[in-house]
Amino acid sequence: MEAFLVSTGIVALAEMGDKTQLLSLVLAARYRKPAPIILGILIATLFNHGFAGALGGWITHVVGESLLRWILGLGFIAMAAWMLIPDKFDDAEQAKPVKGFIGILGTTLVAFFFAEMGDKTQIATVALAARFSDAVLAVVMGTTFGMMIANAPAVLLGDRFANKMPIGLVHKIAAGIFLVLGVLALLNIGG
Repeated sequence: MEAFLVSTGIVALAEMGDKTQLLSLVLAARYRKPAPIILGILIATLFNHGFAGALGGWITHVVGESLLRWILGLGFIAMAAWMLIPDKFDDAEQAKPVKGFIGILGTTLVAFFFAEMGDKTQIATVALAARFSDAVLAVVMGTTFGMMIANAPAVLLGDRFANKMPIGLVHKIAAGIFLVLGVLALLNIGG
């Protein structure tokens, strides 16, 4: 349960103001059909974070416990610093006009999957799966749930949601959590 809750909280916070959340807002504003967009985000995240979780679980078996502790500790600290750098959404990434449930679903799935590649939340999923290697499925479910907590309201409420969120504060809280996890990993506490 700890793996699920930690993963959910970290990713929900990390996703606030992230480029994939901005993509969610753009898709919602463009298509005004929340069901296929939310379903596309869910499917893309399950595949993307499933792969990331498998990679994180595999890493724990390849490197030794001592090296893994250092990798995780420094990785979480790097994530804390990365959280303080705001994401920008490139207009070229906007989806092309499509119609119908399947077209919107497909556009969302592809756009969201590729936008999430190498993103903070995907890398966090790898690190969390390595940290909680005995609960990789709980990590993937938690990071996916965290993505949905951040993105479903963005789709449903559109631009009104994004403009009222104190993104800077949310990023600082997420950075603090990553920093604490990094220090705990380096000190081998809670491992």
